[in-house]
Amino acid sequence: MADRDLDAAIAVTRFGLGARPGEIAQARSDPRGFLKAQIRPAGAAQPQAEPESAQARLAEFRAYQQDRRAMKQAQGPDAPKPDPRDPVKMAQRMLREETGADFAARARLGAETPDGFAERWALFWANHFTVSATKLITATIVGPFEQEAIRPHVFGSFATLLGAAETHPAMLLYLDQAQSVGPGSPAAQVLKRGGGRGGGLAQAGGRTPGLNENLAREILELHTLGVNGGYSQADVTEFARAMTGLSVGGLREDPSRAGAAVFRAAAHEPGARTVLGNRYPEGGKEQAGAILADLAARPETARHICGKIARHFVADDPPPALTARLERRWRETGGDLAQVARALVEAPEAWDPAPAKFKTPYEFLISSWRAAGGAPRDITVLAPVLNAMGQKAFSAPSPKGWPEDAAAWTAPDAIVKRMAWAQAFAAAAIQDRDPRALAAQALGARLSPAAATAIARSETRAEGFALLLMSPEFQRR
Repeated sequence: MADRDLDAAIAVTRFGLGARPGEIAQARSDPRGFLKAQIRPAGAAQPQAEPESAQARLAEFRAYQQDRRAMKQAQGPDAPKPDPRDPVKMAQRMLREETGADFAARARLGAETPDGFAERWALFWANHFTVSATKLITATIVGPFEQEAIRPHVFGSFATLLGAAETHPAMLLYLDQAQSVGPGSPAAQVLKRGGGRGGGLAQAGGRTPGLNENLAREILELHTLGVNGGYSQADVTEFARAMTGLSVGGLREDPSRAGAAVFRAAAHEPGARTVLGNRYPEGGKEQAGAILADLAARPETARHICGKIARHFVADDPPPALTARLERRWRETGGDLAQVARALVEAPEAWDPAPAKFKTPYEFLISSWRAAGGAPRDITVLAPVLNAMGQKAFSAPSPKGWPEDAAAWTAPDAIVKRMAWAQAFAAAAIQDRDPRALAAQALGARLSPAAATAIARSETRAEGFALLLMSPEFQRR
């Protein structure tokens, strides 16, 4: 009985995003079955029922950029004052309203979903395939990227997820693939002669086109094989050549292509490619697709990503036996992510009672709302505190994504900021409820006697709830 109570608490607070009132009780009858029921072929839930597509967002943003250039060219000593509908301000409005709304919708889903494990699984993959709002061109499409390329595929095959993520317009723009041109391609020859823009490539990327290796390198180093995966610089260059031609449609093209992922045959480097000892015959965009498929199937990819899954869910230094279990299931099933998720749930190492993972700021906020039975209203209640805690919305500092080790989030100043927020949040959220009851529902059998005593002895309800949020067992999962 005691083991089932503890397992129910672990299922909801470690595998999921924290317990809403009554959720641990729901998981108690079958904690592992509670988690497996969230593994569905349709993928993870969407934050918005009918989100605006990345293509539509990009077309709108590009139109603003075009208007801005036209205004600059028209300026002179007798030029009229800027119109209040200045395209710069309109672009800023897009970032504020659309990107902010996307992030708030994702946070509300995290706070309210009954499928916390599925949501955490989706967030893991979104961080693995990071597209960051640190670039203006990608800021408005991070939300659509997650909804179009990540969430539908998180319980499908890794090969499908990999292809969807790497060829999405957001990734092509974030890692500068959109303007990559094969040095020996017809488009490059035109550019060398000064004959035009090379089929819209300069417009797509905003820079002088040439071979760009960023996406190829990050796919090998971060998304598949890992930094010690056995590839060379020659493999990076050959892979980059194979991907030339993958781009994003511009405004001067057919309207149906504007903002969409496109393949420009004229920009593709001709010839066969050799990557990791495998030869890929000339074949347009199929050449890059074949390389991606082979990368998805390599044992180094299974080892690298299964290690990341184990670190995310269980410990910064996970048990080797856990990583081996996940890797074995991955290879047995050809990268079936639903089966890998089930293997994680079935692994005894994942149920160690000792909480080893320290919550990121986002996880801390979402789990706090879940403990209170509420959800954030909009971006204005999220952005200031996440900015202060160092995890700005949709703005991972590099293609590596947000760090997940405790050292990244446990500096004294960061803990002080968590405490200040917890006190303010508790005062607003507690109402007339008993913090002892909220603590029991938020942590279940994970609530330590010391924390329970401190909460019971608190002078006010708000103080008791704040003590719960700052307790070691709530801060860790």
